[in-house]
Amino acid sequence: MDLYHTFSTIIDRYYVSKSRVVLAFSGGVDSRVMLDLLARYRNENNVRCLAVHVHHGLSENADDWLNQCQSWAEQANIEFVAERVQLSIEGKSLEECAREARYQALSRHLNEHDLLLIGQHSDDQIETFLLALKRGSGPKGLSGMAEAMPFGNATIIRPLLKISRKSIEEYASCHGLDWVEDESNTDSRFDRNFIRHNISPLLTGRWPHFAQAVNRSAELCSEQETLIEELLQDKLNAALSHDGSLDIEVIGLTSELSRARLIRMWLANHKVRMPSRAHLSKIWLEVALAKHDANPILNLPDAQIRRFSGRLYVVKHTEDISHWHQGLHLNERVVLPDHSGWLELKTSDQGNLDQHALMQAPLRVMFNPEGLSAHPAGRGHSRKLKKLFQEYGVPSWQRRRMPILMCGEEVAAIAGLFIDYRFTGQDCELIWDKSL
Repeated sequence: MDLYHTFSTIIDRYYVSKSRVVLAFSGGVDSRVMLDLLARYRNENNVRCLAVHVHHGLSENADDWLNQCQSWAEQANIEFVAERVQLSIEGKSLEECAREARYQALSRHLNEHDLLLIGQHSDDQIETFLLALKRGSGPKGLSGMAEAMPFGNATIIRPLLKISRKSIEEYASCHGLDWVEDESNTDSRFDRNFIRHNISPLLTGRWPHFAQAVNRSAELCSEQETLIEELLQDKLNAALSHDGSLDIEVIGLTSELSRARLIRMWLANHKVRMPSRAHLSKIWLEVALAKHDANPILNLPDAQIRRFSGRLYVVKHTEDISHWHQGLHLNERVVLPDHSGWLELKTSDQGNLDQHALMQAPLRVMFNPEGLSAHPAGRGHSRKLKKLFQEYGVPSWQRRRMPILMCGEEVAAIAGLFIDYRFTGQDCELIWDKSL
């Protein structure tokens, strides 16, 4: 098989003008071969390239691997950058922590429309398929790894996914390429390595085309999943609110199977790891259907599922920012704490705040509503912020994460919610961008 033809055909399939091709460069045989293929592709197509090496610090050889990868990238005349990561293992396996840290590090070097090349091959697909089978996964888990998938504003590409490790090693030997060998790859205590060294050889020895069969089954499962989600998308859209919450009454009208899938699709939109079947059942029975006066919470590994006013919410784990405060000046942007975005008070002839009123005392931003009152424009009287949050339907866990614009000791506005009548006007605008 012509590896370069396969590689270049897949890159061409997803390449967008002016985007970069970024290689996840571990130095193993897969990424080492891709570096060689990428150098040729760059020369023939004049694309911008970058090789990113992630240093996990798990091996005493890690520094040598970094230096070797840098040397190979320089020889190929491809820009190189190294990322050092520290693993925090909290209820996760070492493999999972390393993978999450690796992808987080890679994401820091990706721009919109970039292609991130990952060196996984058909033998890896067998391992992924069998691991999913061991876990009792359904069609989604058995879909295995896709040739391409979104990753933020970029796209992950696996150009070697239908190529065997044997073919990749033959290419490396034929072209005189050296590569690094991670000693942990021989440790059969890890499930993936156990399959690689003990199970896959038996299966492919008995059935030489087993890898192709696994790829075909994975593709069929993926197609089935895509079709199911296409058929349910309108129902999900009908249940979704602008804030990403899910209407309990709407999904309650669907069948049990449809409802479970709709909840899974909703969680996927929020980038929450798929819960077990038991947790999925609890989301409905213990959160959605809890008593009317209850405040149910279900803790998942990376988020909470909560209910408020007939809707389900995904609540990511956050820091307490209620004691944070900072001064604010006209036309200057303030970065808010704990990934809450940024805030700017901007002059605008189409605004809804009064610049003159705001200039009567120092301005600051804070998050603690305790003891504060306000009189929203259009309302009859002043009320405590606690009561106003209830009236405006703000979930309890969001009430200390909404930026409060203070003018001296007076509440001028709650970003995204209301303006106090004393500060209404037409020449200022309060902008809260939550995208950070």
